[in-house]
Amino acid sequence: MRCPFYQVDAFTGEAFRGNPAAVMVLETWLPDTTLQAIAAENNLAETAFLVRQADRDYQLRWFTPVVEVPLCGHATLASAFVILTEIDTTADEVLFITASGRLGVRRKGGMFVLDFPAETPVACEPPGDVVAAVGTPPEETLCGSNHLFVYASEAEVRSLEPDMRDLGAALTGGGRGVIATAPCSSDAGDVVSRFFAPHHGIPEDPVTGSAHCMIVPYWAARLGTAFIHALQVSHRGGELHCRLRRDRVDIAGQAVAFIKGVATIPS
Repeated sequence: MRCPFYQVDAFTGEAFRGNPAAVMVLETWLPDTTLQAIAAENNLAETAFLVRQADRDYQLRWFTPVVEVPLCGHATLASAFVILTEIDTTADEVLFITASGRLGVRRKGGMFVLDFPAETPVACEPPGDVVAAVGTPPEETLCGSNHLFVYASEAEVRSLEPDMRDLGAALTGGGRGVIATAPCSSDAGDVVSRFFAPHHGIPEDPVTGSAHCMIVPYWAARLGTAFIHALQVSHRGGELHCRLRRDRVDIAGQAVAFIKGVATIPS
């Protein structure tokens, strides 16, 4: 079986930055074991698999090298980029049917705007083994689908060096990953973040759109604004322009094509 294959750098306007995602457009769904094997072969943070529906919407699933995940921002952006620039170039919007509901992405100038569910984190006691593995205790800890560690300064977030083996072991008990966030120290943005999920095969994710479903409601309340300009300060780095809309978050970013080809999948 042969199918189109794309690799796209998401949440960046230049190659070799942002978060790379593989996008594979299938005629019909393959067995989950095959999808997982393909994602492991691609060895990127996420591989997005798409199957077009009769109404021009797409079913969308996301796999890390080791597990399927319920929500992924950068691979959704990459998927929309592929559809709107390679497959259906006259359209300005695409709708995805996913495990997290119906997710729309629209083109706006040179950006693609994701319509994602907001998740308001709640204060919680910091899990001791997770804090120890991250290395530096946060100023504030909140919980949701991820742990949200809030630090006083950007420098603290940048200097984190988690013990990935210990962190992976600690996270298997609950929590998909750890978001570390702080105010931005310059006028380059409003807030910064990093994201760690070693138990899902992603020691540090370069840019994590789904993490901003929690980051944006927290900082919107703290800063008193619905608009958050976010920077993910991983080694590759990425930029997200976000807006809180009640129970939804707009997450906008650029994308750059890197690879276009055909994958041959054993039958």
